Amino acid sequence: MRTDRLVATLLLLQRREQVTAAEVARELEVSERTARRDLDALAMAGVPVYSMQGRSGGWRLVGGARTDLSGLTASEARALFLVAGQASAATPAVKAALRKLVHALPQPFRVQAEAAASSLVMDPQRWGSSRVEPRPPRFLDELQDAVIRGVQVRLGYVDREGAETDRTVHPLGIVAKGPSWYLVSTTEAGLRTFRIDRVSAADPTGEPVHRPENFDLAASWREIADEVDRKRTPLEIQAVCAPHAIGPLRMMLGDRLDVGGSTTDGRIEVVIRGHSEYALACELAGLVEWLEVTGPPGVRDHLASIGNALVERYG
Repeated sequence: MRTDRLVATLLLLQRREQVTAAEVARELEVSERTARRDLDALAMAGVPVYSMQGRSGGWRLVGGARTDLSGLTASEARALFLVAGQASAATPAVKAALRKLVHALPQPFRVQAEAAASSLVMDPQRWGSSRVEPRPPRFLDELQDAVIRGVQVRLGYVDREGAETDRTVHPLGIVAKGPSWYLVSTTEAGLRTFRIDRVSAADPTGEPVHRPENFDLAASWREIADEVDRKRTPLEIQAVCAPHAIGPLRMMLGDRLDVGGSTTDGRIEVVIRGHSEYALACELAGLVEWLEVTGPPGVRDHLASIGNALVERYG
């Protein structure tokens, strides 16, 4: 991680003009000896940094030399700063080092860097079984850049029926849901979600985004995903399950399973969501040794019919 530390030290020098080894050590959470070694390493690498002795001494950059990171593209910002964000799979050590790098940035760019770190949520659970092309959609970079810079976008969008519309949106964040990408925005109609592979145009207006107070992308996405799941699986059935079967049921059903309390005979009450009575009966028919559906009656009727058909064919 020394490279990240050296860059952070350099940016710290730019921000404060003069620092002591003790200040670098405190800022980057390293020993003072390590901070001195890093400052010496910058000088040996040709960076125009020098030390001043005495009570008011410290380390300075010759002539206020600067390293400009504000020219990062959206892709470069995502590659660097998203690894410090909540969506990252990076190790805690990598995240910590990059957060230090973010804090050492000059103020004008630090805001965008911190925005990049909180602009993306990863949700690994896909909706449905359709296979979507995993490559990033066409306008992902432009929309990511708009989120980071906090500017409104004139959005062209094609809905599932093929109708194209234009609207101005306030981009708040990007979500990767399985292989699909979504833009979370506020619009004149309120909070809305757009599939980025259906975006036909994305033109920044330069006008600032009006961001809801205390907006949290991860929390908002959980609410959106829960609402979509409820619409996709509107039917609920009640059942009782053998305790040892709860783990396999969770793996099989995911968020569609809600686990309740124990019954008098030691089984566990569960609620399972699905698309229709028949679809749920087909899905659960093979779990008869573990699971007893108690309602609604229509699902039990479908299960009985499936059982009779199996006996007739294989009995």
